[in-house]
Amino acid sequence: MQVNAYAAPAAGEPLAPIVIERREVGPNDVLIQIEWAGICHSDIHTVNGDWGPQPFPVVPGHEIVGKVVEVGSDVSSHKVGDRVGVGCMVNSCGECANCLKGDEQYCLKGMVGTYAGTDRDGTTTQGGYSTHVVVDADFVLRVPEGIDPAAAAPLLCAGITTYAPLKNWGAGPGKKVAIVGLGGLGHMGVKLAHALGAEVTVLSQSLKKQEDGLRLGADHYYATSDPATFEELAGQFDLIVNTVSAPIDIDAYLGLLAAGGTLVNVGAPPEPLSLNVFSLIGGGKSFAGSMIGGIALTQEMLDFCAEHGIGAEIEVISADKVNEAYERVLASDVRYRFVIDASTLA
Repeated sequence: MQVNAYAAPAAGEPLAPIVIERREVGPNDVLIQIEWAGICHSDIHTVNGDWGPQPFPVVPGHEIVGKVVEVGSDVSSHKVGDRVGVGCMVNSCGECANCLKGDEQYCLKGMVGTYAGTDRDGTTTQGGYSTHVVVDADFVLRVPEGIDPAAAAPLLCAGITTYAPLKNWGAGPGKKVAIVGLGGLGHMGVKLAHALGAEVTVLSQSLKKQEDGLRLGADHYYATSDPATFEELAGQFDLIVNTVSAPIDIDAYLGLLAAGGTLVNVGAPPEPLSLNVFSLIGGGKSFAGSMIGGIALTQEMLDFCAEHGIGAEIEVISADKVNEAYERVLASDVRYRFVIDASTLA
């Protein structure tokens, strides 16, 4: 079927309306009428060419919420009328060690990204800035009642990107957790860490979002532009989750960890990061990376958010405002996630 979408025609070019082809619904496929599509900083990095050459034209969008309008003959997990979500991946090999243990995002043969990826039929995947999408049922998630559907869309990337390290490194009661940055990822990290029961500190360049940070669930808020912050907080944290997509002084942040603590990077700056190994071995500390989560963990995150009444803080826009939204994201002028109303694409 042919559907309306917004695509980047080339690296760094403004997004523009386009008509794209969606594959026929196969036996294990789900056809979703998209209602809401979040804008992620990764979308901007991709279409700007920050992460290398891309198969243009690219329709971005991997924070998708919509309604099921058709299911394949073998699908039993979803039915017409269900509200569902699609995140950053739409397929994997399903056979490697990582897939078999539920870490499809780390598929040894390469997971299939929701956009700018090579799908199982050899075509290029196109994302959620569109009216409809066809996705393998195994990669379609249930969006539970109790979450506003528009506010649920960013959970499919920003939510799981921060939930995964918080869960995997044991954030909870008795743990001190710091979130670096209070943007699209960081604000979700604060909400989730607070709901998990950790003592939460925001580390941001300035104090201009302090009131927001405390409202979202932070116990403490510090400006990293103040050198005294790194002296006052030295050796305090069990876990630091760095959400910013810009270079930071890794050694300085490692100094904030308690012995045995971990700094996890989920932001993806285009430039390489460097560290002094003595910053690690001097306290038995770890520097790690984390990328979204498997399908089972993502469903767990959605259910957790419904149970705790957690959604993203959003600003809804029409599709024709997407280029303006990109400019505002780059200027940090959004609190905290743009979501496209996909009905404006019809």
